[in-house]
Amino acid sequence: MSLAESLLENFAGDLEYHPRRAAVYLGLGAASACLWIFSPSKTKFTPTPLVFVLGSLTLLLKGVFLLRKSSEGIGLSEQEVSELSKPSNRKDLPSLPHQAAQVVQDFGAGALLLWPLLRYGKGIDESWDNAPTFRVFATGAFLFGLGWLIRRLTMPPQP
Repeated sequence: MSLAESLLENFAGDLEYHPRRAAVYLGLGAASACLWIFSPSKTKFTPTPLVFVLGSLTLLLKGVFLLRKSSEGIGLSEQEVSELSKPSNRKDLPSLPHQAAQVVQDFGAGALLLWPLLRYGKGIDESWDNAPTFRVFATGAFLFGLGWLIRRLTMPPQP
């Protein structure tokens, strides 16, 4: 497997129609956004709340994609896409350790990929003259790597 295929698998390999996983992602995304929304204004632009708000964006976005029937069936006919939601085709949730590792990886991907948005924070808060971009990026990279490692360790054996 090439590096490009590996990255695609890590970021988008599990985007399939799965409403129960979507509910988990949307709930966790909303909860992590609440940490930033309800944090005091003087701590809102410190690394921890910023990691949570960027992580919430990726969790919410992935939750939306998991709700879309067309996310799994790219290239399928309308009839084949409608068959995806039949009870006989419903997929079970992955094991809890594997699912938790995937959530950690997706949460970390927010800070890892969206940290360049922090330079626009000065337009929101004039007192913010030194954005903690490196700390947010490093935290995102650590969480992404930790999620990736746990996913690899909890992956079921392949035949």
